[in-house]
Amino acid sequence: MQISAYAKDCPSRQILDRIGDTWSVLIVVMLADGPHRYTELARRIQGVSPKMLTQTLRGLERDGLIERTVYAVVPPRVDYALTELGRSLHGLVEALEKWAEAHIDEVLAARQAYSAK
Repeated sequence: MQISAYAKDCPSRQILDRIGDTWSVLIVVMLADGPHRYTELARRIQGVSPKMLTQTLRGLERDGLIERTVYAVVPPRVDYALTELGRSLHGLVEALEKWAEAHIDEVLAARQAYSAK
């Protein structure tokens, strides 16, 4: 029995929900240029609350897209980096980013036309 991609318990939908949320995409983009500390991510991703950043990082780690490295130093240091799986996702995210940049004027015009109705 095949589960429809529209069903909440479908594995592909669960993955799409993870990689389709705003914070996950931004974290993947940021980590593409190398590991970052939590504070760096929090500072550079405008609008994300500490709770949402922590939840998103945990979800990405659970799904094997990022790895968390803890260093036994004082004060404690934790780095986040893309895994091989995460780097493969970045290629897709990068393509979406390029599409958005190429079509932003069309999207803005469509929004303006819609609002004018």
